[in-house]
Amino acid sequence: MTFRIVSGTASPELAGATAAALGTGLAACRVERFPDGELRPGVGHLRGADVYVVQSTGPPVNENIMELLLLLDACRRAGAGRVTVVVPYFGYARQDRRGAAGEAVGARVVADTLMAAGAQRLVVVDPHTAALESMCAMPVEMVSAVPTLADALAPSVAEGTVVVAPDLGAVKLAEHYASLLRCPVAVVRKTRVSGARVHAEELIGGVEGRSAIVIDDMVSTGGTIEAAVRVLLAHGAEPGMVVAATHGLLVGGHTPLSGLPLRRLLTTDTVEPAPAPPLPVQVRSVAPLLADTIGRLHRNEPLDDLRIRT
Repeated sequence: MTFRIVSGTASPELAGATAAALGTGLAACRVERFPDGELRPGVGHLRGADVYVVQSTGPPVNENIMELLLLLDACRRAGAGRVTVVVPYFGYARQDRRGAAGEAVGARVVADTLMAAGAQRLVVVDPHTAALESMCAMPVEMVSAVPTLADALAPSVAEGTVVVAPDLGAVKLAEHYASLLRCPVAVVRKTRVSGARVHAEELIGGVEGRSAIVIDDMVSTGGTIEAAVRVLLAHGAEPGMVVAATHGLLVGGHTPLSGLPLRRLLTTDTVEPAPAPPLPVQVRSVAPLLADTIGRLHRNEPLDDLRIRT
């Protein structure tokens, strides 16, 4: 069975780089847009192929998800032998449980819909919750960009540097970074006030007089990072902190990041670059990671060393 890479319009550069790393090109694909906003994707000959559809579901999240669903259906109707959906950034992953009665579980709805559209397997990079796998009836491969980002951080890590989790949900992630960088871990406890506002309350761990690397799976509005940095400064951490996150959504004008004593933001290309915030941004590509993952899946090889740590 031959393999083919199909790219949606949300991730053309990443899909192209992934295909190039695999020594192939992208399969023929077009997405027509009608004046009223309707999408009509179409694909070329895929009959019997092992197909990997690459499409991130970052902003605009709903439009990119709808395009992905139609692409999956097009691949299925084109006779693909097997369809794997590669979603570097999985939108709605934060909605993994109900916060109150009457709310939807968005992550489950999206996962079920992807499967209904024709996906037989899902690949995601550093999803917001490891519980995503338990929500899906289809197999889920959760791979991590942490080693890629840690490799970029390593040359600038000084003695005494602390890896900081900006909330309790990022502790496992911080421990993964810390094990690779050989650094201790500190944790900020936060309370989310709204989708954009966060209140940080206390710090667990010593940071006084030390450099800090604040990590998270994503930077969306920057509110969580802002709250964590202010707590670190209040506890005597050195200015010039580094922020590392797999998904650099950077929505909302980056206002919370303005004025913070940050040295740089390190992220990946799981979503298309947003306008740069008021600090240096370094982007590492996950194309080698995705190419390795796709190659192993196609050859039915294990992914144990690529998976996230849970």
